[in-house]
Amino acid sequence: MSKKSNYIVGLDIGTTKICCIIGEIKDNEKIDIIGIGQHPSRGLRKGVVVNIDSTVESIKNAVEEAELMAGCEIDSVYVGIAGGHITSLNSHGNIKLKGTEEIGQKEIEQKDIDRVIESAEAIAIPLDREVIHVLPQEYIVDNQDGIKNPLGMDGVRLEAKVHIVTAAVASAQNIVKCVNKAGLNVSDIVLEQLASSESVLSPDERELGVAMIDIGGGTSDLAIFYQGAIKHTAVLTIAGAQMTNDIAIGLRTPNVEAEKIKQSFGCAYSPLIEEGDNIETPSVGGREPRTVSRQVLSQILEARTREMFELLDHEINESGFREIITSGIVLTGGAASMYGMADLAEDVFQSPVRVGKPIELGGLVDVINNPMYATCTGLIQYGSKRIKFGLLRELQGRNLFDKIFSRMKDWADEFF
Repeated sequence: MSKKSNYIVGLDIGTTKICCIIGEIKDNEKIDIIGIGQHPSRGLRKGVVVNIDSTVESIKNAVEEAELMAGCEIDSVYVGIAGGHITSLNSHGNIKLKGTEEIGQKEIEQKDIDRVIESAEAIAIPLDREVIHVLPQEYIVDNQDGIKNPLGMDGVRLEAKVHIVTAAVASAQNIVKCVNKAGLNVSDIVLEQLASSESVLSPDERELGVAMIDIGGGTSDLAIFYQGAIKHTAVLTIAGAQMTNDIAIGLRTPNVEAEKIKQSFGCAYSPLIEEGDNIETPSVGGREPRTVSRQVLSQILEARTREMFELLDHEINESGFREIITSGIVLTGGAASMYGMADLAEDVFQSPVRVGKPIELGGLVDVINNPMYATCTGLIQYGSKRIKFGLLRELQGRNLFDKIFSRMKDWADEFF
């Protein structure tokens, strides 16, 4: 199989499935999806690796399937990271610009931007945690705020507001180790909601203010954007797997069958279900299948989903950014495609809601036109920007966070 430098690969290591998507960067910088592979995930729990060998095997199977479809061989991937261990905060840094004695102000150079970002990221964090993203929100030059790129401007004082994302060192290193054991290099690890936002949000939504919720198998990831920058992120460990487990317990059916029932007949908003609509559910231990009202199934799903949305609504309120979400809510991730999900979300959030699917991609668009592929396609779009700005690096093994630290200064160029 061929191996070309213009291939770019996203690897979504999720709790319920591992997905690998291969994109080809065209001459016009558009991305064509040419290969897709996925395999059930056996070694993760709530986004965290709990069995390395099972995870490695699942990664190999997903990658092999994508390679066969694309007719190419890959050696490096962009990997998403999620889980309850992810935390984030906003920080503020400032520096005095060194002008001449005659003229106090000076023209802002790239090294000044690097210095103010280093100032903003100089925060105390526990030894078992490390920074994975430093995302600039805005710059302030001599009290003039709202500046996205201060390069070339004159000033005396430069400030930066940034969003810092941290992860448990061991959890991130285990993800990289699994990918390396599968025979692949890691070009970068990316916060999953940051990747998903690349795929499903429009520039207008980012500018006006939007909350994106990525509902996966093990975690539901929240990201709030305003004026083109990320303002707040959070991870909730209630997601699709809990819904499946509730069905298994409530209908007394095996988990595998509960997942099939959820995908085929699931509805998150019970008022949408007509009376008399019944489904057949397999029983445990070889017993005869039973007929159950679909209304009962919907009530089980609605209870868990409503709880999840109410916790996310509380998180949005606590973040202090409730008033800036003028574009409403965008749901994405595998569970977002469930019937009635947007209706229930509108009822809880009291805001307009839409389901986000991957946009601005070519190739196998009919196949990826599903919110379950948002993270994986977003990783490709994220990686494409990294390549465009010359920020490509490979992260391996124990040196992961040394290399992450060395790349911090690139964030200003990348996003602005």
